[in-house]
Amino acid sequence: MDRVFIENLEIDTLIGIYDWERKIRQPLVFDLEMGFDNRVPAGSDDIADTLDYKAVSKRLIAFVSESSFGLVETLAERCAQIVLDEFPVAWLRLKLSKPGAVRGARAVGVVIERNR
Repeated sequence: MDRVFIENLEIDTLIGIYDWERKIRQPLVFDLEMGFDNRVPAGSDDIADTLDYKAVSKRLIAFVSESSFGLVETLAERCAQIVLDEFPVAWLRLKLSKPGAVRGARAVGVVIERNR
C-alpha cells in the first residue's frame, strides 16, 4: 500500500488538564501517514483522483483549532476518526506531539494506528 504523508503540521489549540493550560493556546504538531493507492492518480494526473493532503490538513486545522480537550489521546482519536470517516484512506498512522510539555524533552505525545 502506498503512503501519503503530512509532516510537521503545527496547530495551536486549547489542550491540557492543568488550570494554567486551560487559559492558553498551545502548539501541537501532527505527522500523518495514510494508506492510499496512488496508481489511479498517477495514471490520470488528475487531482480529483488523489488523496488531497491539503484538504486533510485544512480539515484537521479547522477541527483542532476549535477543540478544547484535556488529553492528547482524546484529540488523536478524534482526528484519526475524522480522517478515516471523511477521506478515502485504508489506514492511518497519526503522531501527535506536544512540544515543551516535559522539561528536558523536545516533545511528548502519542502515536496511534487505525484501519478502516
